[in-house]
Amino acid sequence: MLNFLVEPWQYEFMRNAIAIGILVGILCPVVGSYLIVQRMALYGDVIAHAVLPGLSLSFFLGIDIAIGAFISGIMGAGTISWIRSQSRVKVDAAMALTFSSFFSVGIILISVLRNNIDLDSFLFGDILGTTTTDIYRTASVTALIIIAVWLSYKELLLYTFDRTGAEAMGLPVRVIHLGFMSAITLTIIASMQAVGVILVISLLVGPALTAYLLVKELHQMMIVGAVIGAFASLSGVYISFYLKHVPSGPAIVIVSSGLFILALLFSPSQGILTQRFRLPARSIVDAK
Repeated sequence: MLNFLVEPWQYEFMRNAIAIGILVGILCPVVGSYLIVQRMALYGDVIAHAVLPGLSLSFFLGIDIAIGAFISGIMGAGTISWIRSQSRVKVDAAMALTFSSFFSVGIILISVLRNNIDLDSFLFGDILGTTTTDIYRTASVTALIIIAVWLSYKELLLYTFDRTGAEAMGLPVRVIHLGFMSAITLTIIASMQAVGVILVISLLVGPALTAYLLVKELHQMMIVGAVIGAFASLSGVYISFYLKHVPSGPAIVIVSSGLFILALLFSPSQGILTQRFRLPARSIVDAK
């Protein structure tokens, strides 16, 4: 058993994969918790695909792709907000339109500019190809967002559950919204190397949803979700190491989804099976 746990650490590419996997596993649920309680889980998916035009242009211009991806992601989030503020279009329709439009523009730019972007790596990730630079960048983003959340937790809490009240109290709601969109975009950029844009939404939502079924407070949801996300990432990397034909990104997502199913069935307060087992006991008490 000890050899099973230690063997992957003998290889540098595995140590890098484990490091960035744990960082992403911690970062995504912290941001994803806010998406879930705001009922905006698909927002992350839209921004994840909205970064493609920026990636293509950055690659063509020879600049850091993270810069173009960030600008493009913020533009996608701003487009959704602008459509909602200028029309009666609902948020789900605005997100669907933005999702398809930005992703299509990105594909066109890749074709027109003839960029040699590895779409498979972009869509599905390449955690085993992680470099030390990727780890430092992801660690910096993780530290920045966690510190920002810790320092502004009360303001974010009020903004999340009572935006009108936050505005009435004089909080800079627009600045908070912009900061939140920036945090989502940075999280997606930091996670692209590990799981890719298609699977990043699962890591944003999966561990946080699992924690949502286990705890009641938002800060507990973020902490438990971070633990679950780190465990899922570590387990997924181990699975891909020992099962050679299983990609790491999908393996991480499958572990995360499996943990959610277990919580859905056996959560002490909200589990499907635990609630069924409680019903007879309650009925007996009521009968007495």
